[in-house]
Amino acid sequence: MSSSDTPVRPARPLHLAVALDGAGWHPAAWREPGTRPGELFTARHWVELARTAERGLLDLITIEDGLGLQSGDHLSEPQRRTDRVQGRLDASLVAAFLAPLTSRIGLVPTVTTTHTEPFHVASALATLDHDSHGRAGWRVQTSVRPDEAAHFGRRQVPAVGRADLDTPQGRALVAELFGEAAEVVDTVRRLWDSWEDGAEIRDAITGRFVDRDRLHTVDVEASHFSVRGPSIVPRPPQGQPLVVSLSHGYEPSLLAAKVGDVVFTTPHDADDAVRTVDQVRTAERAAGRTAPPLKILADLVVVLADTEAAARDRLARLDARDPLSSDALVLATTPAGLADTLLDWQAAGLDGYRLRPAVLPTDLDAIVDGLVPELARRGAFRTGYAEAGLRERFGLPRPTSRYAPDADPALVPAHVPTTTGSPA
Repeated sequence: MSSSDTPVRPARPLHLAVALDGAGWHPAAWREPGTRPGELFTARHWVELARTAERGLLDLITIEDGLGLQSGDHLSEPQRRTDRVQGRLDASLVAAFLAPLTSRIGLVPTVTTTHTEPFHVASALATLDHDSHGRAGWRVQTSVRPDEAAHFGRRQVPAVGRADLDTPQGRALVAELFGEAAEVVDTVRRLWDSWEDGAEIRDAITGRFVDRDRLHTVDVEASHFSVRGPSIVPRPPQGQPLVVSLSHGYEPSLLAAKVGDVVFTTPHDADDAVRTVDQVRTAERAAGRTAPPLKILADLVVVLADTEAAARDRLARLDARDPLSSDALVLATTPAGLADTLLDWQAAGLDGYRLRPAVLPTDLDAIVDGLVPELARRGAFRTGYAEAGLRERFGLPRPTSRYAPDADPALVPAHVPTTTGSPA
């Protein structure tokens, strides 16, 4: 029986996201017909991709970013290749100009924690949440590269390659960077809470614009930064924008368990998906997580075509130009074949998937026009947007500011201990 003949069967609805990066996730993508490499650094490129994803009713888009030029598989230094896309626009600013040009899709820029000031991160993402009316998220990322540290000149990061990650030096660096990331996210969350709901009075008759008792300092003294607060941006519409991160192992799973809402993983088959889900749940228990369980989405690089043979031929042609090496599984298949895989792996406990289109817009179009209708036919994906906010779409409550005197403990962000704070 072919995939197109597969009987429709009820399925638990999936979350579906796409990861957008340049011309696509395959290094040869920019050389493919239809990719328009001359427009990669234009607003038009990003608006068309975001609107296509929204037309497909997807939960969210993530926008890749980094503090150095793209480095391929190299952790310790950038690749100075001239046959691959180099350079990208600032992800948070891309998301900001997409906000008024879209209406329902979640906008999740990548912002690095290692060299970025938490106060700036909190302000930018809170602003994005206001601009998008509650559709903002944050993809947390660390920076392990010495050349990126050199851009800022505040600290030195030792050169560690992938082969060195399991050495004492590598493990110490990973522990430091992920420990710092947890502190940054915690601090950003506190800044989002530093304005209670209702802090803005805006009463022209009495001359009171804000209630000072509802603005709070955060007084964080961390290993690499200190922040007093309060934020300069009023509380985001979601209270706390969605925090997501990518996990390849236990340490990043622990980070997600401590401070995140959604975690992206990279299983390579159904059995690996079971192990990955178990690792995330183990990390949650180790972290003493009291927030709702993490939503777990699996990452897949996808090359799609009308037939399996055509999809394999597409991938072979791309690899002949510049072979793809990926942390995630690469699937060359049809939209119906991809739907089969997504539903088969769902039994492992996955909540959904973040798909990385190999070539943009070709594979994004195939996701929206092929995969989404197929999943909907099988009862595994929505036929329309129901929720306006991104947290709500993932079944997460709008949290209460931890500094509110009448805060409901069940709605306070419980990733970290609740504090009373002090008025600004």
